[in-house]
Amino acid sequence: MGKESKERPKVNVSPYVHFMMDFRSQMREQQPNTEYDFTEFSRKCSEKWKTISKKEKKKYEDLAKRDKDRYQREMRNYTGPRRERRRRDVNAPRKPPSSFLLFSQDHFEQIKEQHPNWTVGQLAKAAGRMWARCSEEDKIPYEERAALLRAKYLEEREAYYHQCQRGN
Repeated sequence: MGKESKERPKVNVSPYVHFMMDFRSQMREQQPNTEYDFTEFSRKCSEKWKTISKKEKKKYEDLAKRDKDRYQREMRNYTGPRRERRRRDVNAPRKPPSSFLLFSQDHFEQIKEQHPNWTVGQLAKAAGRMWARCSEEDKIPYEERAALLRAKYLEEREAYYHQCQRGN
């Protein structure tokens, strides 16, 4: 009838996960009738991982590298369905910025002038720290602006959805 669907290749795992699988099978061999809950097993596994030698860890790193190579090779040959990103309707109203984002926009240039070499991430963290230090009173104007923009957005969204329903 149709094409036979190929299953998506199994994702590669980290050296630690390879170690966990190996450690689990060792524990089952040594104590076949003992049951461990996941928390207890994770704790024991973590403790053991911290104590093994670099040579032993290298074994798991090599396993992980081979697994990664296998996964990449299989993905090159994989032709199954891939998730498509849902496209944003260009005519739909955009969500309004939050009070924090409005605050950040107002203070971005000031922070950038003080720290011209910072990345956008560092600037955002600085704005977050400034926002956290602001008093509730200082936040009110931004929260009010955000509330007004949100109300306007909800009205526009409602109108847009009614327009779309009439079009169908």
